[in-house]
Amino acid sequence: MAASRVFVARMAGLAVFGPDGERIGKVRDVVVALRVDASPPRVLGLVVDLSSRRRIFVPMLRVADVDPAAVTLATGSVSLRRFDQRPNETLVLGQLLDSPVTLRDSGEVGVVVDAAIEPTRTRDWAIGRLAVRTGRTGRLTRRRGHVDVVAWSAAQGLGISDRQGTDRLLTVFETMRPADVAAALSELPRERQRQVVDALDDERLADVFEELSESDQRVLLGYLHSERAADVLEAMAPDDAADLLGELPDEEAGRLLELMEPDESEPVRRLMRYEWNTAGGLMTPEPITLNPDATVAEALARVRNPDIPPALASMVFVCRPPSATPTGRYLGCVHAQQLLRAAPFELVAGMVDSELPQLGPDASLGEVTRYFATYNLVAGPVVDPQDHLLGAVTVDDVLDHLLPVGWRDHEPSPIDTHPIDTHTAEVADA
Repeated sequence: MAASRVFVARMAGLAVFGPDGERIGKVRDVVVALRVDASPPRVLGLVVDLSSRRRIFVPMLRVADVDPAAVTLATGSVSLRRFDQRPNETLVLGQLLDSPVTLRDSGEVGVVVDAAIEPTRTRDWAIGRLAVRTGRTGRLTRRRGHVDVVAWSAAQGLGISDRQGTDRLLTVFETMRPADVAAALSELPRERQRQVVDALDDERLADVFEELSESDQRVLLGYLHSERAADVLEAMAPDDAADLLGELPDEEAGRLLELMEPDESEPVRRLMRYEWNTAGGLMTPEPITLNPDATVAEALARVRNPDIPPALASMVFVCRPPSATPTGRYLGCVHAQQLLRAAPFELVAGMVDSELPQLGPDASLGEVTRYFATYNLVAGPVVDPQDHLLGAVTVDDVLDHLLPVGWRDHEPSPIDTHPIDTHTAEVADA
């Protein structure tokens, strides 16, 4: 693209041409997805007025060139569906300009009079700069005060949590992974955090709780009434619930365990008997277990379960009945890659790897780490001296405990948490 930075106010009314020079319409506005943190919002696309007065959406990836005179598209094929603004979208000219902001460094109050979009290394565009008019006397207007061009992160008051209600914030959260929701939730004011927590269902809240820092977990669990706190703990993975309860005073942890259903609390109680930095404390008590007469087809059906984390689905464990942990005699494991190479009617008993060493429940974190490195695994069995499978440790559990205490509180999320470009997805499917 010819331009490296374009101020949106100057784009209004620019002619939009196809690659062959045919005029398609003119720019009406620019659509962006605000972020829940201070990161620059991604540009989703343009609102274009056609000669028929219909307004359509053109994804930014379809834009080949932006210059002071015109916008040129990379393709003449665009969706003629009428533009319908989504809850996670903001119009720069129609909604962002004239917004009040506070400059972080100086504390001055101003209004946004323009916004500059810039291309990124990933072929996306984002709002990189804001033109902010500040003034010391009288009511702030576009015609008074001094205009500063500042980085997006230098202005406070434009995030989703600042501009949108809880309902729209939840709509954005629906498109995000639990880890990204947790990172965003931790940045919100406490009152807004509580509004979000109240609105999320127990299953979704449990997924988010598993990704929160220990400090945020304790604060938000304390906000919940006891019955709902127990429901959320039941919906969490047993090892994550055990970790959280282990952070609480014994009296409080015991009270919540009593409120949980017995079949949900029993595996959590079992995990809490082990030290947190041992294989028993790290493991999940719900690995994929199969009897020897199970077929490859049955094993693959279990592996395909979307509720099973990828690391845990990398290996199935073959045991004598009972299959619930602690199981009957542990016979060995079968790697998911082996299952993919076998015929569906074959029995898993004929594929068992009985030579892979097992972890004992009292194995230290250092021993578990060396075990994974030695055998190039992402999951490993935890077996007691009587050859009963107790659970499985996965590499994500190991990493979580190898990182410094409180790492979620201090390390920024490396994941780009911008909402999904639903308009672009629809155009691609059209």
